[in-house]
Amino acid sequence: MAPDKPPSIHEPNNQQNQAMNNPIISCQLNDADGRHEASLFDFANPEAAADVARFHQSLPNYKPTPLVKLACLANRLGLKELLIKDESQRFDLNAFKILGASYAMAKYLAKIAELENGQITYEKLLAKQPHYKNTTFVTATDGNHGRAVAWAASLFGCKSVVFLPAGSSQTRLKAIQTAGAKAEITDLNYDDTVLHARKMAGEQGWILLQDTSWEGYEEIPLDIMQGYFTLMTEFTQQAPTIWPTHVFLQAGVGSLAAAVLAYLYSIDSRPTPYFIVVEPNGAPCLYESVRLNNGEPYRVAGDLPTIMAGLACGEPALVGLKILKSASLAFLKCSDDVARRGMKVLGNPLAGDPAITSGESGAATLGAVYELLTNKQLTETRDKLKLSNDSTVLLISTEGDTDPDFYREIVWS
Repeated sequence: MAPDKPPSIHEPNNQQNQAMNNPIISCQLNDADGRHEASLFDFANPEAAADVARFHQSLPNYKPTPLVKLACLANRLGLKELLIKDESQRFDLNAFKILGASYAMAKYLAKIAELENGQITYEKLLAKQPHYKNTTFVTATDGNHGRAVAWAASLFGCKSVVFLPAGSSQTRLKAIQTAGAKAEITDLNYDDTVLHARKMAGEQGWILLQDTSWEGYEEIPLDIMQGYFTLMTEFTQQAPTIWPTHVFLQAGVGSLAAAVLAYLYSIDSRPTPYFIVVEPNGAPCLYESVRLNNGEPYRVAGDLPTIMAGLACGEPALVGLKILKSASLAFLKCSDDVARRGMKVLGNPLAGDPAITSGESGAATLGAVYELLTNKQLTETRDKLKLSNDSTVLLISTEGDTDPDFYREIVWS
């Protein structure tokens, strides 16, 4: 059965978009009409989702992360339901990234071990370790992805090298090193650090395991995106009778956001929810790509000033941008105060709601939803996004307190 087309916005009025912009949240409506390259969603199919889930379930200590219902906050904000997938409890890594890194690494190693996709499990790969034990994976990261690559490489008995951009915290660096990688902080911004990792892979014969894509580098990024399908497979099992009308998802390069959209669009046959992408003001590469709408990805140059380290990416993943452009309702860019608000609201809930420890990137979407529904200056934006008391909103808190000192500095202040 073919999935319904996503809700579409045709020929957005630039004056309307300008009227919906302010320093707190700016909104760029998308002109998606459901048209896209024929092969764009080929990677998102039920068989792939089943293979991914089977692999993750084979990993030591796997368990689904909680789906949390914030009923009291939903009532306060005027929503029907507010659901949050809490990725702070993903294995012992405090973030969702391990899903993509572990699956992409497993698929690469499976080729060496001559295992078919449906046969990829942790036990079967480990039995083939002599075939690949000298493999070294390299990546660039703002923190969570690098730690995931290090953790997965150690799990399979491989080596890993991780480069972090200038300004990365020592806490995140040490976490990556503790997970087993050789890691260092460069004097480059994120996108130039990616280029450095790519260069080192070529020079040293390492395997680049990067969670962004460009022309000629798409297979591993697509494997990483498939790895994120487990999030939605778990969601559909945890809430079989609940279906969101809206999904807000934060984006750095856009791989997670695109993977979730692809799952909702292609794998589940229910009507596609309204999909809203959230980025920081300091690194709005997807927002600007859609605003300019010239067919090219937009690169944000410079130091990318934002506290949302996991979203501080200057150039979108090519495949991710195409998917998000094809079917999203809107793109938001938000001030750092929006993320701070989200962290505080999740960590200090209303009586009757559970607390969620969410880092600055993880809490950006809750902060955006809170602001849209409480700030009178954003009433027009809220209406354009079709938020009402009939809305069921799904969010993913993508990380916990991956930098505990910084988390406390924000939440306790």
